[in-house]
Amino acid sequence: MLSSLPFEIEELDEAIRRAHASLAAEQRADGHYVYELEADATIPAEYVLLEHFLDRIDPELQARIGVFLRAIQGDSPQNPGGWPLFHDGAMDLSASVKAYFALKAIGDSPDAPHMRRARTAILARGGAARTNVFTRIQLALFGALPWHACPVMPVEIMLLPDWFPINIWKISYWSRTVIAPLLVLMTERPIARNPHRVGIEELFVTPPGEVRDYIRGPYRSRWGHAFKALDSALRPLERFIPGRRRAIQAAIDFITPRLNGEDGLGAIYPAMANTVMMYHTLGYAPDHPDYATAWNAVRKLITDASGRFDGATYVQPCLSPIWDTSLAAHALAETAGVGDERVAAACDWLIPRQILDVKGDWAHRKPDAPPGGWAFQYNNAHYPDVDDTAVVGMILDRNGDPAHREAVERARLWVLGMQSKSGGWGAFDSDNEFTYLNHIPFADHGALLDPPTADVTARCVSFLGQLNHPEDRAAIDRGVAYLRRDQEADGSWFGRWGTNYIYGTWSVLCALNAAGLNHDDPAITRAADWLIARQRDDGGWGEDCESYADAPHGEYHQSLPSQTAWALLGLMAAGRCDHPAVARGIAWLQSVQEDDGSWTEQPYNAVGFPRVFYLRYHGYPRFFPLMAMARYRNLSLGNSGRVGYGF
Repeated sequence: MLSSLPFEIEELDEAIRRAHASLAAEQRADGHYVYELEADATIPAEYVLLEHFLDRIDPELQARIGVFLRAIQGDSPQNPGGWPLFHDGAMDLSASVKAYFALKAIGDSPDAPHMRRARTAILARGGAARTNVFTRIQLALFGALPWHACPVMPVEIMLLPDWFPINIWKISYWSRTVIAPLLVLMTERPIARNPHRVGIEELFVTPPGEVRDYIRGPYRSRWGHAFKALDSALRPLERFIPGRRRAIQAAIDFITPRLNGEDGLGAIYPAMANTVMMYHTLGYAPDHPDYATAWNAVRKLITDASGRFDGATYVQPCLSPIWDTSLAAHALAETAGVGDERVAAACDWLIPRQILDVKGDWAHRKPDAPPGGWAFQYNNAHYPDVDDTAVVGMILDRNGDPAHREAVERARLWVLGMQSKSGGWGAFDSDNEFTYLNHIPFADHGALLDPPTADVTARCVSFLGQLNHPEDRAAIDRGVAYLRRDQEADGSWFGRWGTNYIYGTWSVLCALNAAGLNHDDPAITRAADWLIARQRDDGGWGEDCESYADAPHGEYHQSLPSQTAWALLGLMAAGRCDHPAVARGIAWLQSVQEDDGSWTEQPYNAVGFPRVFYLRYHGYPRFFPLMAMARYRNLSLGNSGRVGYGF
């Protein structure tokens, strides 16, 4: 089938060889991969303020974080001086207030040009009083806002039973781990040590003590009005709530077994930082084992960024080795075939990280599901996720080592056990669909929950479809039915964890292929046609992070390697390998391949919480374009045995 290739096979082979060599060279000695996971200015700024809260200031480190914060400040008509949530994005008020506060704490003069620009932009947006809930809590901890600027969140929430409409088990894992220590802080209301007495009075349009409408709309539903009324009713009663010490102890008792060593509570920065502040507030000595563990976990996220900005450092939101290793292994397997020593090394590294001896928080709703998942980070035993588990399970199955069969089977049983009643899968919990909770005043970010989503469901269907156990057919069919219901009117699918409709559509097309649907199924043809229609003139694809708001789906002002690879993989899964759009996309990837054989991209390619928190996986342009090119070559040459069916 060499004649079916629209360009020289030697050129394609050489591009694949160079990309494979580049990726292979980045594998760690023990077989794993880990790349930077970058977010916006918020977490580096919060880390600076954490040091000032504790009076554990490292001037040299803070100076390096200052370099990073200044480098990513906006300077465009849509963002004339604030900080965006993603590359080239519009100014975000809350991120901008935190970044300004952090730079001032580092020592930047308010009269410096970059600080004046930031202040002007912040005041034009209503000032610091109009920031989101998490920012207002941060400011209250520094005495920059009164506590009535924050919603009522009594620590007694930790004591509420499962049947109560609001309780710790009805929210997502990330909310649970962030909120547990935060409830203690909101109850104790400490004031930061703040040894340099840094304040941000200049960021308020109205003096903060005179603002009376911190808790306000716009409300997304009638629930919002009802919860606002409840918040108002609770305020005068909050200090009289009984059982406060018992509730604080309940929070501590929740956190302590989940501290997770130096990988941290939940293995995510906000939960770790809140835990450090909680221990400090409760009078723990810094050398107390729990306090020291939490502090070291935070410090583990500090990352050198001098390769991009000379002398810069930032703080990652978490680390992503399981995800990076499994995805890189898929790309290597697509290129070198199963049994390749680098794929085997990655699989061998993954095996001992399967969580078999801890029934994590997921077991609260699924007590009968046997443990068998993988987490996202190096260690996070209470919080495996089905997305990582499915991707790891697929590469272990694909590589075919008999020694890994038991691990794949344990993963299969856990994924089956985590299916929600709707037929879909959430990432960390099952049936986490208490949608009214996203309307409480605290949840202005709208991300308290972990409901089923198309991309995660697709990954689970892909995994089960690849294994092809006859007894799993009912679960697969329920997953496919969920995906059919969730398809957008234009034929695409929403991408909850990657940007965005291109990511979701690729994920689902792979799943429907693995589930055995005919390529002429209407759901598949509509999705493939949607992808083809979104191809850019240069042959690539790209999508704006603003598509999580009101920007067009599947469109951007430039093509990006990750999104182009996803679109190509989706089209190939839909049986369109011979479509001219695929050849043009492959040609575009070749044309932008860098001298070292890899690809890079500045725009963000994933999301933590839509419209609130975005991510840039530095590994995505390292392995997805290679996977797409190698799959194209394999399919075009009839080497279907070397193709990953589920991913």
